[in-house]
Amino acid sequence: MLSSVDRLLFVRRVPIFKELRDDFIVRLTSVMHELQFPANHTIFRQGEEGRSLYIIVSGRVKVHIGNKQLAEVDQGKYFGEMAVFDTQPRSASVTTIEPCEFLELTQEQLYDAIEETPEIAVNIIRELSRLIRGLNENVNMSRLGS
Repeated sequence: MLSSVDRLLFVRRVPIFKELRDDFIVRLTSVMHELQFPANHTIFRQGEEGRSLYIIVSGRVKVHIGNKQLAEVDQGKYFGEMAVFDTQPRSASVTTIEPCEFLELTQEQLYDAIEETPEIAVNIIRELSRLIRGLNENVNMSRLGS
């Protein structure tokens, strides 16, 4: 069981929450669920409905489509945000590489937080824009290398 200070420290690392006041993050983290999974456990599969994002407290996961690994995500990072924001099915699967602990934030909890503190929406837009720019850069670099 994480203390409220530990929860604050982990959630503070998530870019969409980093500019928010500590008192708000403490309230938000108090409603998050703590989850633990062993190695090689599938958190969710591509195509499933998604209503939660996960913050990794410990361990590592792989993001994959079938056998093709797209990314590894480790402690202090998050995954699963796309389905929470756009309510579309999961675009990839996520499986633990080693035993993991997570904080789970549901879509309902996130929307309640945005209603209470609209700055979260601005942070989300910034973070998604940063991710899109990174993907665009990767596409451009791969074209130059062809």
